[in-house]
Amino acid sequence: MPSMTTSKVSRWDQHGREHVVHVQKSGMQRALTCDTCGWRKATQFLPWLKAEEHLADAHQATVDPGAGTGAASGPGGR
Repeated sequence: MPSMTTSKVSRWDQHGREHVVHVQKSGMQRALTCDTCGWRKATQFLPWLKAEEHLADAHQATVDPGAGTGAASGPGGR
């Protein structure tokens, strides 16, 4: 039985709220689960892209906390 590994995709919306989609990998399949709304999707290809699309479409969360523009104060910048 293959082991399961987990990662996450997180984005902030325009109000500074963080939204997270967890990506669980088991073998060739990935299961996506949104912490905010409970959305679930099974996928084999491009799971992180599908997670980003869900966050943008469902929650208007498009600010990547890991993109680092040098602003240390979190979402919204200065």
